[in-house]
Amino acid sequence: MIKRQDRKMNRSKRHRRVRVHVAGTPERPRLAVFRSLNHLYAQLIDDGTSHTMAAASTVDMKVKGNGMTQAAEVGKAIAAKAKAKGVNQVVFDRGGFLYHGRIKALADAAREAGLEF
Repeated sequence: MIKRQDRKMNRSKRHRRVRVHVAGTPERPRLAVFRSLNHLYAQLIDDGTSHTMAAASTVDMKVKGNGMTQAAEVGKAIAAKAKAKGVNQVVFDRGGFLYHGRIKALADAAREAGLEF
């Protein structure tokens, strides 16, 4: 009998595997992305002090449009908040999600807005 894989568990495994190599510092924080069914969240995290430096989400911004345009707006917003904090470089943490669709749109918009990763 073939067992069905649990998507949430598989994403959690991928995220733990990536987090071994990805860590944020005050000079280069971790840009952590979480994608739910309806919303997208992004945070700049300093892992040394476990401090969230900045955050942006579709919930806070109340952006209209489809998921791709919402993701682009969140990417621009997190990049603007990072620039205000004096951060130009980040480490991208996709959170175990595949790098396409809304995750890629957020990353591309953040890059266009001036973040380097």
